[in-house]
Amino acid sequence: MKRVKVEDISRPSEKLSELRKEDFKPLPADFADPEATPEFKPLSDEARQKFEATLDDTLALSLPKPKSKEEEDELVARFLSGMEKLFSEENNWTFLQPLLLSMEHCAACHTCSDACHIYEASGENPIYRPAYRSEVFRRLYKKHVKGNGGLLSAWRSGEIELNWTTVARLAELAYRCNLCRRCAQTCPIGVDNALIAHEIRKVFSQEMGIAPREIHLDGSVKQLRTGSSTGMSAEVVKDNIEFIDEDISEKTGLSIETPWDKHGADILLIHNAGEILSWPLNPGAFAVIFESAGLSWTMSSEIAAYDGINYGVWYDDFQFARVAIKHAEAARKLGVKKIVLGECGHAHKALTVIADRVLTGELNIPRESCMVTFWDLISSGRIKVDPSRNDFPVTLHDPCNLVRLMGIVDPQRKILKKIAPRFREMTPHGVENYCCGGGSGFAIMSGHNFADWRAQISGRKKLEQVLNAFKDELDPSVKKYLCAPCSNCKGQLRDLLSYYDVWEKYGILYDGMAELIVNCMTDVEPGFIEWEWH
Repeated sequence: MKRVKVEDISRPSEKLSELRKEDFKPLPADFADPEATPEFKPLSDEARQKFEATLDDTLALSLPKPKSKEEEDELVARFLSGMEKLFSEENNWTFLQPLLLSMEHCAACHTCSDACHIYEASGENPIYRPAYRSEVFRRLYKKHVKGNGGLLSAWRSGEIELNWTTVARLAELAYRCNLCRRCAQTCPIGVDNALIAHEIRKVFSQEMGIAPREIHLDGSVKQLRTGSSTGMSAEVVKDNIEFIDEDISEKTGLSIETPWDKHGADILLIHNAGEILSWPLNPGAFAVIFESAGLSWTMSSEIAAYDGINYGVWYDDFQFARVAIKHAEAARKLGVKKIVLGECGHAHKALTVIADRVLTGELNIPRESCMVTFWDLISSGRIKVDPSRNDFPVTLHDPCNLVRLMGIVDPQRKILKKIAPRFREMTPHGVENYCCGGGSGFAIMSGHNFADWRAQISGRKKLEQVLNAFKDELDPSVKKYLCAPCSNCKGQLRDLLSYYDVWEKYGILYDGMAELIVNCMTDVEPGFIEWEWH
């Protein structure tokens, strides 16, 4: 593979780095031969002519090429202005302190590279080192913001010119990271390269108006305007839930009716609305569990409050804060005792550990993970389970935002040990887990050939983990369950397993935790899980 130095990022060329399938880390089972992997489709000539495509062989942003040198210079100036604001307390009240620590300290030991699934899966492509983009940004910061990156620094480290080539490549490079923060966890001095990638995205979004369409215009903007990134209005989401209630009532033999806008309920349940459209068994399973346990709960039809999605957490603090405040305001208006978050990792992180920075006073309403709620109900005996109904191989995917970034590790394992007699862990697991490859927005980004990049690079390590977890039972006649308690992860796993035809070849189905619980509840008719691809 071509050796790429940090300072090469500012040197115009047709392509900084090349992706070749034969370089990628070999997969287990039938995919050990690179020829067994689908072809990595090249970018079209039209895309290369229209968009800035000189980083590697894919595109996440579809950044139009400037029409003149003057436009290039203006964009570079705006980038520099955004950098300066990023390092001022009044403009970056959220993450300035950890950002400064990460900018000032790096031992260049590259321990982070060994922890990065993208770097490993790509065959150790140098531009995918977590420290590569950080070092580019660090040198620009020291020279143009801090002001001590002069001749000595250039002689010691290599000069990076702040030109349009640098800016355009850095924009794309910020979207070659899942923000899983496995690198931060392993760094011996605590440098957070994922935070740096996030802050680079923030400069492009807040100062330059540059962000992936899927997470901005079709994501947080749509959610704030219509109520959900799915585009569902309150009326539409209520209709969908009514259909789900009817189907689940027939399926389980119970009478299920989801309560809406119930003032004084103990719990406001907020789902990722993608579940309602794509995986309706999941919100249906929640309703079964909550109703069977006799909980006082409700959903809200307020704008944004029926969709736990908060895409701003990936790229723009202002968009994040706007959505988080709407979630809290809906809970305050209903007078609930707490918010319970459905199976969505980034919704968990957004409304808990990040929202602590903005939800104060009467908006600081207790927030709880559904994993904790589920375990409380099972361990207390409020719902009765028969684990023999789940007598099939089960493994657990740990969503990064839920597990590594929040520390919710034990409840889901206690549940599985109680309800799934053939549960086995992935290696590694818990806080050492690997990202599904769809984190930080990638699961909903498929423009150009980015879906190939997600499947062949960012999702490669997770596919390896899944296949290895079931390596002794890969016969497709043995139905196997990949428990993935996160809607964003499920979207990525759906695409990843479809890409490699894993259901047909190996009989591995993915779904959430709630479905697995309901499948073994004794007051529910057997056969809740549907063993068919979806």
